[in-house]
Amino acid sequence: MEGGNGGQVPSDGVKMRIRDLSLWYGEKQALDSVSMDILEKNVTAIIGPSGCGKSTLIRCLNRMNDLVEGVKISGSIGLDGEDLLAKKADVVALRRKVGMVFQKPNPFPFSIYDNVAYGPRMAGIKDRPTLDQVVERSLKKAALYEELHERMRERATNISGGQQQRLCIARALAMEPEVLLMDEPCSALDPLATNRIEELIFELRKEYTVVIVTHNMQQAQRVADLTAFMFLGKLIEFGETEQIFENPTNNQTKSYISGKFG
Repeated sequence: MEGGNGGQVPSDGVKMRIRDLSLWYGEKQALDSVSMDILEKNVTAIIGPSGCGKSTLIRCLNRMNDLVEGVKISGSIGLDGEDLLAKKADVVALRRKVGMVFQKPNPFPFSIYDNVAYGPRMAGIKDRPTLDQVVERSLKKAALYEELHERMRERATNISGGQQQRLCIARALAMEPEVLLMDEPCSALDPLATNRIEELIFELRKEYTVVIVTHNMQQAQRVADLTAFMFLGKLIEFGETEQIFENPTNNQTKSYISGKFG
């Protein structure tokens, strides 16, 4: 399978298949014919300078860009063989399958427990024993249960920034997604909290397909199986992370990796 304009990635285990994806915000084109495959139970990092289309791309994967006025999209994104950009696609069901964690922690202004239980409640789960199980399981998967299990009734905004971000991950996991999108999840965190999130990503890849946007190239090297380099809305190169960083085939990739721009 060809990875973008350069780099080979394995052809088996494709979870999401992006083909000729272009996007415009009004007259401004933000993505230009992006094609790449997201492999199941792998971590895929998207890197590139500010304004290159990284966040726009990741937001296409659960149709968050639908919320922006004047957006026009062409191409296709397949999730388990179904085109999630089709008019008949069930966006609510899609967002249960494809969860998202944002750049800055955004816990809801109520308790830790109610943050994690919010999605399942909205999905119709009302009985307390089931909710208790979902909350405990999700917090454990986010490596947060031991720290917070005695503080469930405490307001979520009272905990540290790193804990808040892991709580947001637990909130996403409570919906039992198949894919977890992370848009620069560590950019607002200190080095210790960043390390905890990276350790968590290593654990999550065992059960989930993870796509992470990061401006930190060292982070991409540490956590990602595959790396995509974007520039001016185009996918310049995509392949195994080691190959992208140690032996890139595209001169623009080489220049970016070596710090000549970006």
